[in-house]
Amino acid sequence: MAATGAVDSTYADLGLTLQSPSAKKQLGQEDFLKLMTAQLKNQDPFKPMENGEFLSQIAQFTTVSGIQDMQRSFANLASSLSANQTLQAAGLVGRSVLVPSDTGYLAADGYLLGGAQLPASGQLLVDIVDAGGQVVRTMDFGTQPAGTARFAWDGRDAGGQVLAEGSYGLRARLVQGSSQQAVATLAVGQVASVVLQNGGITLDLLGLSPVGLSDVQQIL
Repeated sequence: MAATGAVDSTYADLGLTLQSPSAKKQLGQEDFLKLMTAQLKNQDPFKPMENGEFLSQIAQFTTVSGIQDMQRSFANLASSLSANQTLQAAGLVGRSVLVPSDTGYLAADGYLLGGAQLPASGQLLVDIVDAGGQVVRTMDFGTQPAGTARFAWDGRDAGGQVLAEGSYGLRARLVQGSSQQAVATLAVGQVASVVLQNGGITLDLLGLSPVGLSDVQQIL
């Protein structure tokens, strides 16, 4: 108990408070200056602190303090950017966007709009697949250049019958001579709502799976 009291007294003489072991240990600027002043007053005059050691301690504190200020600045900037991004995303409600998707939505008395990512020029074939996994229509869009090829389906099957509105699968193929390869598809969806979660922004699309704001390739 006497040893503990002596330690408390020493800290009190320096104007500091001894924290409990469970307390979070942080050295603030004021505490640092007090410790440095006490160290200079109580050092052995025959063995003064080396200039390099003294400057090293100051440099370490300055670095830590600077990093903390930088972290606060970045946190404030990130918060500001997030708020601005949320406001911009809210303006997309009711708008149509082009996003990566293997499913498209056929609106009543409308069209299913989509696209395909072509790595090279070639013939583009697109299969429309119903909920049961059956291909109800295969569309040939002829030779398309490399890049994003847009397409539209009028909602009719191979026999010309108009199908019900709803979600349909998309499968696209790039044909080059005797070879063909599957390519990624995109779909146009209407933004129903904007959700802010886990620090990111998600768009709920009519008839499609939710997507992140960063996944939007085009706003229509």
